[in-house]
Amino acid sequence: MTAAILLALAPVALLVALGYGLRHTGFIADAFWPQAERLCYYILLPALFMHGLASAHLQALPVLPLAATLIAATVVVAVALMLARRWIPIDGAGFTSVFQGAVRFNNYVGVSLAAGMFGTRGVALAAVCNAAIVPTVNLLCVLVFARHGSVRFGGWALVRQIVTNPLVVACAIGIGMQASGVQVPALVEPAVRALGAASMPLGLLCVGAALNFSGVRGWAHPVMVSSAVKFLAMPVLTLAVGHALGLTDVALTVALLFQALPTASSSYIMARQLGGDAPLMAGITAAQTVLAAAAMPAVMTVLSLVYGLPQA
Repeated sequence: MTAAILLALAPVALLVALGYGLRHTGFIADAFWPQAERLCYYILLPALFMHGLASAHLQALPVLPLAATLIAATVVVAVALMLARRWIPIDGAGFTSVFQGAVRFNNYVGVSLAAGMFGTRGVALAAVCNAAIVPTVNLLCVLVFARHGSVRFGGWALVRQIVTNPLVVACAIGIGMQASGVQVPALVEPAVRALGAASMPLGLLCVGAALNFSGVRGWAHPVMVSSAVKFLAMPVLTLAVGHALGLTDVALTVALLFQALPTASSSYIMARQLGGDAPLMAGITAAQTVLAAAAMPAVMTVLSLVYGLPQA
């Protein structure tokens, strides 16, 4: 399991490091990065989410128990984190980064690990995880940005922000297509798939480009809080909810796997677009990617051994 996790995390870490090098050596002009972030947020990430949700193969899987487990655990953790806001010594924009670091997850690493550990069944279960968590997390994050981001909006402005958010809209379209059986037209499907695939490398390059280690001393507490929730509270609560809902074996293992993933590059893109603390978000993303190399194998191994879940 450890080797599979390290192999899945290595490309993420390397792309972040490459982005840092490209920005800080001046090989690519500073003017490029804001436009790259905009492209990711409005085109590439929506294409990824819409295509992934619309094309998922969900037959003969415990879809409802798995989705309910993931959504319930994510919402409970999100609410608990919001209630604990007063005891987290950080400004509102910084809290949005802590929140995203705690609830967002790296789809690519999750799918790679599920496929490597459980083959085609793992891929199918990963699709259910994405279908359940992606829209849930995006909606929760928009609400948190509305309350704590540096760009505040309320009332109808909040409703408008949610219903026009490109990630939320993409999730809604993908789920609608999945439910109705409508497929992405064959003529455009390869282009949509390619756009989604491009979101990972470009998004991670943007994360690396945003890293500014002059503020590293201020990262320690936010990284600790978000990582403790991500790598400990989230998988433990997922295990408890999964057991309560009758989820077992491979499905429960994949659920735990997805809930212990490091945060995604989309966290940084969203922080830039919605008034969050983007430098801190880049730091949390990079730190969790490194921490995951030790935290994920430890969490998954302990929980699997204690509860007798399959590991591969």
